[in-house]
Amino acid sequence: MQMFRSFFEQYHSLRETTWQQVVPLFSPATLDKNSFFIREGEIARTMAFLESGIVRGFYRKDNGEEYNKVLFSAPSFIGDYASLISGRPALFSQQALTDARIWVADYKQFTRLYDTCPDLERFSRKWAESVFVQKEQREIELALFDATHRYLNFRKAFPEAEQQIPQYHIASWLGISPTQLSRIRRKLSAS
Repeated sequence: MQMFRSFFEQYHSLRETTWQQVVPLFSPATLDKNSFFIREGEIARTMAFLESGIVRGFYRKDNGEEYNKVLFSAPSFIGDYASLISGRPALFSQQALTDARIWVADYKQFTRLYDTCPDLERFSRKWAESVFVQKEQREIELALFDATHRYLNFRKAFPEAEQQIPQYHIASWLGISPTQLSRIRRKLSAS
């Protein structure tokens, strides 16, 4: 739980009384490689703290082609945030790309604490703001940067991922084909 607490602390410190109410909400669990935390079409009710492992969020087109929207690496929260707050079915799935250790909580129980724990609500706001900034940065990268630049940024953001997940997942996240990724990697290793 030390990693869990450190994750919270990087956004906002929680009072000890708040922490004592938060911790019991989370139960340990595992996601085996290729298992799903949530599938497209389900209504999200739980969120999880990702203690170890890598999870992808992806869309599946009608033709079966998949597009990796987001990669989560520990420490992070996972869960379909839009579905959690709207109560609507999830628009994308979240699947473990490696074995993962998670701590799962009911989202409504977590947010009920906001009324009595303003420090938790502040943490949640600051965390949501950081997710918004990351999402905006990703959109800018996809629109303005070439594939090599995006790949170099990927290596900085997810240094362990290249050794743990298939290259086609990385290519999908970069918005390129696996062949393009191979060419980029060859070119960079020759430099």
